[in-house]
Amino acid sequence: MDAICHIDAQFIEAHTDFPGLIEALRKGFANKDIIVPLRHHHDFPNPHAERESSMLLMPAWQASNAAGVKVVVVNPENGKQQLPAIQGIYMLFDVKTGSPKALVDAKKLTTKRTASASVLAANYLARPDSSSLLVVGTGALAPELIQAYASQFTLERIIVWGRNSKKAQALIDSLGHLNLDLQVTEELEAAVQKVDIISCATLSKTPLIDGAWLQAGQHLDLIGAYRPDMREANDEAIQRANVFVDTLEGGLKESGEIVIPLNKGILKPEDIHADLFDLCSGKHAGRSTREEITLFKSVGHALEDLIAANYYFQRHSE
Repeated sequence: MDAICHIDAQFIEAHTDFPGLIEALRKGFANKDIIVPLRHHHDFPNPHAERESSMLLMPAWQASNAAGVKVVVVNPENGKQQLPAIQGIYMLFDVKTGSPKALVDAKKLTTKRTASASVLAANYLARPDSSSLLVVGTGALAPELIQAYASQFTLERIIVWGRNSKKAQALIDSLGHLNLDLQVTEELEAAVQKVDIISCATLSKTPLIDGAWLQAGQHLDLIGAYRPDMREANDEAIQRANVFVDTLEGGLKESGEIVIPLNKGILKPEDIHADLFDLCSGKHAGRSTREEITLFKSVGHALEDLIAANYYFQRHSE
C-alpha cells in the first residue's frame, strides 16, 4: 500500500486558487455520479462549555474516482480558547482498493470549500456587476469569503461587521496585502442597506439581519446557522427574498433559517426555488431580474468536501 499523504492547513492555504476550486465544485454539482448520503448530525453536551457541541459525519463517493468521509466536531465556544469552532479530519480513499490515500486538515478544507460554494451560488444569484460586499462575522470563514468573492466579482468596497470591532479590524489588517478597499463598521443596519452582497458567517442563535433592511437587487448569503435552532436572518428576510439552498435534503432538515419558517407556515418546501444541483446543471437559471432579492442558505454538503479533497490531493500529487 502506498504511503498515506498528509495534507495540512499550510499546504491548503498555499495551493488554493479560488476560481479553480469554484469551477471544480460547479462540475461536481452538475455530476450525477457522485453519491452523497444525508450526513450524520449528533449534538452532545460539553461539560466545559455553556452550549452543546455537534459531531458531523459526511460521507460521499464517486465509483469511478474516489470516496471519502469528513468527521468534525463543532464547538461554538472555541473562540474563547482562540481556536476555530470546527475541528476534524477528512479521509480520502481509493475506490478500487479501498486503500486510504490522504488525510486532509478538515478545518481549512471546510473554510475553503464553504466560501467557494457560497461564491458559486452568488455567480448565479447575485447581480453580475455587484461591486460591494458586507461580511458579517470575524471567524475563520471571514477571510476566505473576502478572497473568494474578490476572485469572482470586481469589488470596490468590502465592509466587515463583527460583535467585537477590534477583531474586525484585526481581520482587515491581516488582509492588507490583498490591495482591497476594506472597512470596519459598527452600524450593521446601515451597512446592509448600502451593499450589493451580504455574506453572514456567524454562530448566532438569533437573527442578525432584519428583512426590513434589505434593498431591491441584493443577494443575501447565509452560512453560519447549521442547526435547526440557529438563525442569522429573520422571517421577513425569508418572506421578501427568493430562497435558494445548497441542497434541499439538508436545508429542509438542518437549517433553522429554513426549518423555523417552515414550522411557522411562513415558508413552504415548494417556495424554495432551487438548490446548487439545479443551478449547476442548468435546470434553474438563478436570478431572473435585477430587482429581486435572492437568499442562499447553505448547511454544507459532503459533495463539496469530496471535490475539495480531490482538488488538493491532485495538487499534492503534482
